[in-house]
Amino acid sequence: MGGNETDHLIASIFDQFSVYFLRPIVAITFVFSLIALSWFVAWKTVLVHVPLVQEIFGLRKKKLKPRPSNVGRISRFYRSQSTSRSTKPDAEEK
Repeated sequence: MGGNETDHLIASIFDQFSVYFLRPIVAITFVFSLIALSWFVAWKTVLVHVPLVQEIFGLRKKKLKPRPSNVGRISRFYRSQSTSRSTKPDAEEK
């Protein structure tokens, strides 16, 4: 009968260890792994393409190409105005 009590004591200690130590560790590990997996999927699918995230983490920096000065309707208009003024003789100068 003494062995039976020690078996119950060992089972009781293991149950308490399981409830108070092992289950919380497994639960916390599960939650953190779920968060890490979600972050990894979000990173690979969406976050890598967001410019703010690229700037924060120092990822690819897009090289800015200078825009040509002669592009667009407004620049063409002003260029034509300046050329027409330079080709017309001014009456005031004479």
